[in-house]
Amino acid sequence: MNPSVTAIDVLDRRIDEQGVMHTQRLLSSGTNRWGIPQWVQSIVGSPNVMYANEHSSVDPRKQTMVLKSRNITFGRFIAVDEQLVYSPHPENPSHTLLRQEAVVLVQGVPLSSYMESVLTNSISSNATKGRLAIEWVITKINDEIKDLSTSAVSAVKEADEFIHSTKKSIDDIAHTARQSMDDLSSAAKKSLDEFLPTTAPQTPPPMPLPKF
Repeated sequence: MNPSVTAIDVLDRRIDEQGVMHTQRLLSSGTNRWGIPQWVQSIVGSPNVMYANEHSSVDPRKQTMVLKSRNITFGRFIAVDEQLVYSPHPENPSHTLLRQEAVVLVQGVPLSSYMESVLTNSISSNATKGRLAIEWVITKINDEIKDLSTSAVSAVKEADEFIHSTKKSIDDIAHTARQSMDDLSSAAKKSLDEFLPTTAPQTPPPMPLPKF
């Protein structure tokens, strides 16, 4: 949304005991982001890249996000403290309320009031870009959630098909095994019947006892 921003580096990220996520980032941008006139740059210097430090905190329980940033470059002459607070709208919680504040301090530079006006106008014009960036992030997250939901439904369907196929295979194996056991039992019984005589042997008659 802001092509003058050249890099964003995460320096630290942690979650405290209350579940609030804190992030510290280093923002890199071109000098045109600040709208500093050329004659001012000739006094304070004109680096190719300007740096700013940003700290953000996201509280999921309160549904708030606070971003605070301050420039590092030109810090001796120009200080810009900016704060953005995103929170649920008090009258309509389904909407988000954005409050943006900026304190600009210019010292050691001619026409300080003029410089402060230039910087505040630049901050105001970039405020819309920040809101559009947040909306872009929200849209991207929603799209990813939809993709994950679709993938989850597909995975569940594939799992059901796999379970059904596995159960059918197990049933087929069990049926084949039972049939094989029945066939084996029948064959064994037939062989045993063929081995054994069909009639029982005749018991010889008792021998008469001799007479004395």
